[in-house]
Amino acid sequence: MANNDQSYRQILKATSLFGGVQVFSIIISVIRSKAIAVWLGPSGVGIIGLLTNSLKVIGEFTKLGIDVTAVREISIANEHEDTDKIPTIVTSLKRIVWVTGLFGMLVTIILSPLLSKIAFGNFEYTIAFIWISVSLLFNQLSSGQLAILQGLRKLKYLAKANVYGNFLGLLIALPLYYFFRVDAIVPTIIVTSVCGFLFSWFFSNKIKIEKKNITNSQAFKEGKQMLNLGFMLSLRGLITLVTLYALQVFISHFGGVDEVGFYTAGFVIINSYVGLIFNAMRTDYFPRLSATINNHEKMGIAVFQQATVAVLILTPIIIVFLTLAPFIIKVLYSKEFLVIEGMITWGMMATLFQAISWSMGYIILAKGNSKLFIKTSIFFNMLLLGFGTIGYYFGGLKGIGISYLLYYIVHTIAINIILNYKYQFKMLKDFFKPFSICFVFCALAFSALLFTVGILKFFLLGGIILISSIFTFNELNKRTNFIMFIKKKFSSEDD
Repeated sequence: MANNDQSYRQILKATSLFGGVQVFSIIISVIRSKAIAVWLGPSGVGIIGLLTNSLKVIGEFTKLGIDVTAVREISIANEHEDTDKIPTIVTSLKRIVWVTGLFGMLVTIILSPLLSKIAFGNFEYTIAFIWISVSLLFNQLSSGQLAILQGLRKLKYLAKANVYGNFLGLLIALPLYYFFRVDAIVPTIIVTSVCGFLFSWFFSNKIKIEKKNITNSQAFKEGKQMLNLGFMLSLRGLITLVTLYALQVFISHFGGVDEVGFYTAGFVIINSYVGLIFNAMRTDYFPRLSATINNHEKMGIAVFQQATVAVLILTPIIIVFLTLAPFIIKVLYSKEFLVIEGMITWGMMATLFQAISWSMGYIILAKGNSKLFIKTSIFFNMLLLGFGTIGYYFGGLKGIGISYLLYYIVHTIAINIILNYKYQFKMLKDFFKPFSICFVFCALAFSALLFTVGILKFFLLGGIILISSIFTFNELNKRTNFIMFIKKKFSSEDD
């Protein structure tokens, strides 16, 4: 029982810790999004979305997963207190990110006419792509510095680097957007990347790491392992970005840039503001699962615990967002963006199934089965693109929300079948009771939203929020016993 309590506490701690780091960035992002929506309108949001997502696709391809694998290599060396290995890895990393960053910049410049044509249907944004290519270099340099902080578990520095960089970028971006409107988009993208680099460089240099004199060939020999390990992650990320990018391009051609802006805004709300739990999953759950991957029983428990906590935490959040969707949209953007309410309403429901499918999906990556990992990534992303394009074609933005929910239901069922066939994995039966109750809460809120009006609607939704929150609290306390833990903590302090 004590071990179970400790495991659940670790998950909650990681969720709050890594989620908390993201909250500061999200607050800044909310202010930036609001300013862009008011001063630039949907077309401005669409232009920014197409430019930045084009960069993400190029960046995902050219960074070769070095930011992820470097964290792993540094963490292992740090855990074993290998004081000779850490400086070698850090030195190699700093040189590699320069090469990959410059490579990304060069690729963007060469492909700038093509990127403009694909994203906007014309060549008007060729110069814009050439200018913003420099941000890829600064972003890659920043990711290298942040990997050092994360690998050495300097989480306070990591949080400060992210928050301060975003905050300074916001302070510079707001007057630029106010005075120059759409013309400020390109300079702001560049300035934001520079601010991120400056603070990541400042805080990573506060750590005293011995400087290693190694040749370039030695540096890349050391980095070869990181690059090999990162290629699989990079390829998967590239596939995902290309899929989302293709969907944006589809919307741009069939609905216009304004529709891309609305879609981008809805996607940000569903994934960024509700999806904090998934950030914790990326940073904490994957290494924890990897440690148990050769023990079938422990692996099953790890997946069960993560999925249970994720579903319990997400349930009241989903219901609150369903209830306050119009208000949230107006606060984050403007009244003009209320057209995305249907997309968000359906899309929110998808996150409940996303929590389960992600918890199970990490098994393939933890097992190191690169062929199966890539095959499933291609299959599921083709499925997502198919659902998304059909949904938008027949139902517009609301159709995308419906397709998103259907996709994650299919994804959850399919990944369970694949894991059962490949690794004889089955989710523990104890998971289905809390999930079923959480699903009923969300379904009731969804039904109240669609089929009731006026005071009755908000009375029902308010009651569901209260009951679901009490249920979540009791279930988490039953698993972590954190009330008793806090009482003991205070008792020991009094003594």
